[in-house]
Amino acid sequence: MESFSVYNYDYSAPLEYHFKPKKGWVNDPNGLVYFNGYYHLFYQHCPDTEYPFREQHMYWGHARSKDFVNWEELPVALTPDMPYDNEGCWSGTAIVKDDTLYLFYASITTPKGADRRIESVSMAYSTDGINFTKYENNPIIKGYPKDGFPDFRDPAVTFYNGKYYLVMATGSGTGDINPKVGRLLIYESDDLKNWNYGGIAAEWADCIYTECPSIMPTDDGKILLACSVTPIDWKHYFHVMYGTLENGKFTCEMAGGYDRGPDQYAGQMFRDDKGRNLHITWIPGWYLKLPRCAGTWSVPREITVKNGKVCGYPVKEVQHLLKDSDENVKITKDGFEILRTDRETVVHKGEIKDLKILRDGYILEVFVNGGEDVYSVLL
Repeated sequence: MESFSVYNYDYSAPLEYHFKPKKGWVNDPNGLVYFNGYYHLFYQHCPDTEYPFREQHMYWGHARSKDFVNWEELPVALTPDMPYDNEGCWSGTAIVKDDTLYLFYASITTPKGADRRIESVSMAYSTDGINFTKYENNPIIKGYPKDGFPDFRDPAVTFYNGKYYLVMATGSGTGDINPKVGRLLIYESDDLKNWNYGGIAAEWADCIYTECPSIMPTDDGKILLACSVTPIDWKHYFHVMYGTLENGKFTCEMAGGYDRGPDQYAGQMFRDDKGRNLHITWIPGWYLKLPRCAGTWSVPREITVKNGKVCGYPVKEVQHLLKDSDENVKITKDGFEILRTDRETVVHKGEIKDLKILRDGYILEVFVNGGEDVYSVLL
């Protein structure tokens, strides 16, 4: 492919520390998991086109790494080739059970004669982490429950206190349903195959829907529950909740966010082999209208709760890449600015005790005061 420049940046150029497949559209990180000695990154992918929803439905792309810096691109993991997912294998998560890697994904189809697509939950599994078989009794959750809506997607799975839990994102959407509300719904299971609906885990008023939830235990026996929230004004944000899960009911004790960047969405958290709760977010480039998809993903950030604040800071494996300054970051009397060519400047106001920056080509990640605030930016 010929090199080209837009906004003074070559978006066709390879990135050094952030993974990009050789070709094709990418978006939400999926199935983040540690398995068989590797960190696995699955992701929403159109392998044969640079723009989604036109020529191809969603696949699951796949890459792996031992250090979060050097990535190996692997064959596509999930293909939309079954009657229940022929309009896409959409976002989801992964879990390891009995030396087997299980992928849970939103499977989508429009039955003949139907006026709306059906969003369900399906599962695939692998013993080598590369070749996946779809479960013969898919879909394992066939549609939304009484508290849900047709926008019913993005299963997040975890194991906690002897049970498996699955969280689904849903919302009233852009139609004429009122009041507008976004929800996370929770299920439980003993075997990953049979799921019982438990109710509403979290809810947001004046919201179109939620997407891409994550759920995982913490070292102190609590739960982190997170998702991307889209209010009716479309100003989406990443929201993290910390609390308890008892008898299938989540009780929030503290909530907040940490990534204020204009170029982040659909982030996913997972618990790694070292017991760290890590977050990777999509850094999109869909509004740039480029001949090559500019999207990629952030470096992994370890999520912690400090003094009542949710913080995200790069994992140890990538901290050697951090710098104290960058030409696109200008210190001001009350904070700093991130300059972007032909696009709105990002402004941060507040006391700066510590500032660390990771620059990789046209990607900038800025960490303020140990990760109390983070900016994911595509320049």
